[in-house]
Amino acid sequence: MPSFDVPEVDYTRYSNRQLAGVPLAVLALALLVLAAWYVLNGTPVSLGLEFTGGTELTLHATSAQAASQGAVRQAFSTPASSVQAIPSRASTYVATFGSGTNATALQNQAQAAGYEVVSTTSTSATFGAQSQRFALLGLLGSFVGMAIIVFVLFRSFVPSGAVVLSAFGDIVIPLALMNIFGIKLSLGTVAALLMLIGYSVDSDILLTNHVLRRSGSFYESVDRAMKTGVTMTVTSLAAMAVMAVVAYAFGIELLTSIGLVLVFGLATDLMNTYMLNLSLLRWYKYEGVGR
Repeated sequence: MPSFDVPEVDYTRYSNRQLAGVPLAVLALALLVLAAWYVLNGTPVSLGLEFTGGTELTLHATSAQAASQGAVRQAFSTPASSVQAIPSRASTYVATFGSGTNATALQNQAQAAGYEVVSTTSTSATFGAQSQRFALLGLLGSFVGMAIIVFVLFRSFVPSGAVVLSAFGDIVIPLALMNIFGIKLSLGTVAALLMLIGYSVDSDILLTNHVLRRSGSFYESVDRAMKTGVTMTVTSLAAMAVMAVVAYAFGIELLTSIGLVLVFGLATDLMNTYMLNLSLLRWYKYEGVGR
């Protein structure tokens, strides 16, 4: 793994309340966004086709008159829930329709309006509901399993709770940003959220293990952990950012969404690990509860 010089941070200049205040405020704001989204839309995050059911058509316009998003919308008797252009493919669009639509009828309407149907994806509402339950159970099961392992590993409430709280923020904040940036929850973004649990636990356990079980002062341990942890996280963040940009340029929506969710989560992990988790560990070490 490539390494680079991680600048030393003088944590003595900041109180535990100052360090923890920023990530906790961001977490509270993210929870407010998810709550407001639930009140307005019935779900805390916008759901993709795999979870709601519906039909998605990839269309190529065979004439200049049909090569616009407005023309695509007018081609169908059933209103499309969204029409998106593919940047890397001229005159090519992805039209999404809600559950209960007839894929064959939509294809016939598209062809009659002068479009070539490149691909069709259809999901029933029943299958979408089942996928939604399985995805939720997968996320909850992974998070609970992670929390159990962390508590078994450190066997102390404050360090273990700090790791779990940081991991919780690494999931919640990207979910709120998905709503803000119009990224829907799909099987791909669920996989990205599961990956974030692993990334978060890696960096938080690294920091906690250095502070509690390695020799040296608290700040020496933090400095050693940061040299490895920040390098690891920033390298992954850069790779995911490149993937998102390239995928967007080639019109690969799934990889674009996965890349953006991972960028959101990895950036959040830097904040939560080296502000929130660190402040709780310092309080644990110096307030006497860790002795």
